[in-house]
Amino acid sequence: MESEMNTVLVTGSKGFIGKNLIISLSRMADINVWGYDIDSPTAVMEEGLAKADAVYHLAGVNRPDHVDEFEKGNTELTQLVCRILRNRHKKPILVLSSSNQAAQDNPYGISKRNSEKTVLEFGNETGAAVYVFRLPGVFGKWCRPNYNSVVATFCHNIARDLPISISDPTRGIELIYIDDVVNGFTGILHGHPPATEGGFSRVAPTYRITLGALAETLQGFRESRNNLLLPDMDDRFIRCLYATYLSYLPTDSFSYPLKQFQDTRGELAELLKSPHSGQFFVSRTRPGIMRGHHYHDTKVEKFVVIEGDAVIRFRSILGGDIIEYPVSGREFRIVDIPPGYAHSIDNVGKTDLVVLFWANEMFEPSHTDTYAMPVS
Repeated sequence: MESEMNTVLVTGSKGFIGKNLIISLSRMADINVWGYDIDSPTAVMEEGLAKADAVYHLAGVNRPDHVDEFEKGNTELTQLVCRILRNRHKKPILVLSSSNQAAQDNPYGISKRNSEKTVLEFGNETGAAVYVFRLPGVFGKWCRPNYNSVVATFCHNIARDLPISISDPTRGIELIYIDDVVNGFTGILHGHPPATEGGFSRVAPTYRITLGALAETLQGFRESRNNLLLPDMDDRFIRCLYATYLSYLPTDSFSYPLKQFQDTRGELAELLKSPHSGQFFVSRTRPGIMRGHHYHDTKVEKFVVIEGDAVIRFRSILGGDIIEYPVSGREFRIVDIPPGYAHSIDNVGKTDLVVLFWANEMFEPSHTDTYAMPVS
């Protein structure tokens, strides 16, 4: 089916889902993408519908100034799309982005439910392949804050140290990530129809979280610049949420300083910490200076020289010969530091030595597992 596709029309192309979908479609070599939005002439939509092999109807209204705009911006626009297709005897793949609010008897829900009915009737009458997605709250990059997405609003405000308002922290919400929505939509073009539930197409996975937990998680992302704690990247929801949060950073706030510990030997700074995977730190050491001369019972480390020349030396605390490993920034090479070995790193070059370190546990002042012992 993919090879037969040529032209794809996306209505609502400048909206949150539309922007992400357009980018994904534009990466497909055999797809000609047409975009239609509220500021486009109607002729653009009519020409796009006349040529389209697939139509993603995302355009709609969810926060109008007047209640009657729900009917016009949702139901009537969908009816217009289907009417133009009928008049031109076109029956492309038709995908409708609806909302789980369509199950509610409020003006917005009713207008979305009527849009669903229009698309399903078009499919039944013409034999066109139609897919109606009832989506929960979609989150991800480029969603408009202070509009209709609590995730976007929280991310935008917390990233700027602005207050957020939570009426009921225990209220649960259902969310879905934008990339999963886009993949579900474009999968249809690749011959992978979506799963269905209750007669509607669905995208997986979805996530549930309370408003209080959402705010706490996002505030933790902000605080991570101070405490250096990495979020739990083993949790896909957290990974997606963290990516979303970073996309709302002000453009003049992408970078942040690290606290540096300085003495006559040089400088050291902690980079990242994780209770699951330890921590990273970096040091700069002056020429002729040696660091280390200690061992660990259980803690293990990895050293990699980024700039300069050094010799890493080991000696078992049980005795034996000194082991030497010459290392250089000209060859990125990791050296493991096993427990039970006194070790040191000696800057033998003429320039500062820059080393990246990893330890399998976060530094704990009350239990450093670090014991002084000279290597030689």
